[in-house]
Amino acid sequence: MTMQMPDFARLGPPAFDEKDLRFLFEHFPVPGVDLDEAVRLALERPTTLESLLESDYVNAAIRDRQLQWLEVSPKLYFNVTLRRALAGARNGTTRRTVHYLANLLGLFVRTERLYRVQDGEEQSYHYLVDLVQEAAQAGPERGFYVQSHIGNYALWLAGICRPWVDHRFRYKRRPVDMNYYCKMGRSYYATASRHRMAEQLGLRPVFQDLAQRFDYYRGGLENMAAGWQ
Repeated sequence: MTMQMPDFARLGPPAFDEKDLRFLFEHFPVPGVDLDEAVRLALERPTTLESLLESDYVNAAIRDRQLQWLEVSPKLYFNVTLRRALAGARNGTTRRTVHYLANLLGLFVRTERLYRVQDGEEQSYHYLVDLVQEAAQAGPERGFYVQSHIGNYALWLAGICRPWVDHRFRYKRRPVDMNYYCKMGRSYYATASRHRMAEQLGLRPVFQDLAQRFDYYRGGLENMAAGWQ
């Protein structure tokens, strides 16, 4: 029986569709680029994209408010802007984790997806405590999906929503602070990384990286979100 690929695990290749690749090469600062040939080579050799995603000219083009949401997918937008928000050099694991997070952020721009374990489900979850209860009651496959979503949702709240979390804790007398979300994220990414499905989907090194360096990626998401203001 073939396992269905969940949307949060769709990392490629190809990492981007033709529309995104055309955007990258249309803004290439060297004249005379054969657009069709460049797109073809990029699809055949995904590693050639990394230098483009890190480049100053793509970052400038993707931040042009007249272009960004009209010509690129959310996945490409987040892939470029998150890289700028993360300090330090990239290794293979970091690049794969960035691709994972860019895909995830592209999914979570739809509010209904943010609150659901999988796309298309009727049940929504707004609180981590409800997701933890769901994980405890779920079977092995469902359990992996819920564990992964707890990690993803905790990272979103701790990174993108940091000001909201702090405000609720300080002024609304909510019982949970940033440490709570960080501990939950680390713990459930670590748990999900040990599941057999993490290996089958190629997510084990990504989830291990997110568990071990949760604060690093959380800080990158916070920096990225601050740049939108």
